[in-house]
Amino acid sequence: MHQHIADFAADKPVSDTPSLPSWEAAMRQAVKAERERHIALALRGYEQALAIAQCLIDAPPAGRVEDCIAAFVVSHLNLADLRVAQGDPNAAAPVLCHAHRALIALSLDAARPAPLRQAALRHSRETYVALIRHISRHGPHPLITRAIADADAALHRASPARH
Repeated sequence: MHQHIADFAADKPVSDTPSLPSWEAAMRQAVKAERERHIALALRGYEQALAIAQCLIDAPPAGRVEDCIAAFVVSHLNLADLRVAQGDPNAAAPVLCHAHRALIALSLDAARPAPLRQAALRHSRETYVALIRHISRHGPHPLITRAIADADAALHRASPARH
């Protein structure tokens, strides 16, 4: 059994404590598995990386907010790309929508620190572009249309009225 397969087969997290290094390790394993066409292992690795990234957003290390948000976005984008590569662009749409909705919600959450909200808003541009790119390559998708409309409405409600 290949070492990276053994690592996944043990059904253990890359690290017990979510950290950027553990996220990077999970991503490296997933990318390697995908490159070697071990799709189930790649899927598991990307999902593991996404779970780590979510934990990092919930409690980002000091001074690493931008990196944590980027990890969250990259995890979603890689997972969506894997779904498309599997020939299932419809399965990619909810992944992309989740990323975009989560970033918009973070950016508007007044209980969150300003640097986290600002980073989420900046990175929501990347998820927006990913949604538009998905539409351009695979045609309209109702979940994507709804996610874009909901984000637009939420951002407009949150911005002060202009006269």
